[in-house]
Amino acid sequence: MKNLIKRLDAFDKDKKCINVVVETPKGSRVKYAYEPKSGLFLLKRALPEGMMFPFNFGFIPGTIAEDGDPLDILILNEEALVCGCLVKTRLIGLIEAEQTDEDGAKARNDRLIGLALPKESPTSLESVRFDKKVQAEIEFFFKAYNKLAGKKFKVLGQCGEKRALEDVHKGVKAYHKDS
Repeated sequence: MKNLIKRLDAFDKDKKCINVVVETPKGSRVKYAYEPKSGLFLLKRALPEGMMFPFNFGFIPGTIAEDGDPLDILILNEEALVCGCLVKTRLIGLIEAEQTDEDGAKARNDRLIGLALPKESPTSLESVRFDKKVQAEIEFFFKAYNKLAGKKFKVLGQCGEKRALEDVHKGVKAYHKDS
């Protein structure tokens, strides 16, 4: 799997979308993280009773974010997807955020928001908007999730599809510069 993920581009030019690899399924009480060295998904942390991931959480291969990891993305869909699943996704927005660790070190840790392509998601979700209610739920989850790890998650703002796409292009440039 390691070589397959490494060969994936961020963009699928044929389908005019982005490639996303799911790390943690919707509804999961455990956080998984892809480990590039081994090519496996590691158990990173268990969440407390009653807390779970609100949507499928993954990364965009072929990108590097400001925190040194691939760009993070939440996929707004109804079904939980299996860890390691490749999902063709269209961007719909971005939550700009700053994360502060226990030592007070701050880093940007934005969360891209996307939808699985129509063929891969129910018709009812084809026109889902990244509305204030969904945004508030996502922000609440990440604030609580980070607090449990001794970190602070501060929301700086919300942006639309155009700004989200700019972040992906920036992440691709950083990836190629680092390779």
